[in-house]
Amino acid sequence: MTEALIVIDVQESFRARPLWQTLNNPDLIPNVQRLVDHARNAGHQVIWVLHSEPGSGGTFDPANGHVRLMDELAPAGGEPTLIKFVHNAFTTTDLHHRLVINKTSKITVCGLRTEQCVETTARVASDLGYEVTYVTDATGTFPIPHWAAPEDRSVAELLADPRTLASEDIVARTEYALAGRFATIRTTAEVEKG
Repeated sequence: MTEALIVIDVQESFRARPLWQTLNNPDLIPNVQRLVDHARNAGHQVIWVLHSEPGSGGTFDPANGHVRLMDELAPAGGEPTLIKFVHNAFTTTDLHHRLVINKTSKITVCGLRTEQCVETTARVASDLGYEVTYVTDATGTFPIPHWAAPEDRSVAELLADPRTLASEDIVARTEYALAGRFATIRTTAEVEKG
């Protein structure tokens, strides 16, 4: 059984946003690196994925220079970096093709954001028939504003709004939604132990 680690959107685009100061997981980058080291040592594939929104003018617009891995992380020789344009890592990339060619049946996912691109990738992967491991402590997220809240609020206003969904609630909801349906929830240490 061939295995792959998919590292999703751990990119400078997030660090360039004011919301970065509210990241729920200070161990995100070290835990991602631990998973990468483990996958490399085990001979598993490591595939990096970045999100891009060309022409948007924001931090995900490649013209602004932030659509790149966080400075602490780097692919080793032969590890591809795929660029996606939607929430999941499959639809607008050749990820599924790469996994099929390598006879991959099991994937581990990590990255940013817990409930968005990482969760969506886990769900799609499960529907495609992969055995999915979701490593929550190697994901990160931010508080989510209420859907009717103004978009131009400051971080302080976002955090002061009682309708804002807290990061810990987001993480719990993601684990409840995925566990037993789409993925096995594990910690970085559990993955390292095998």
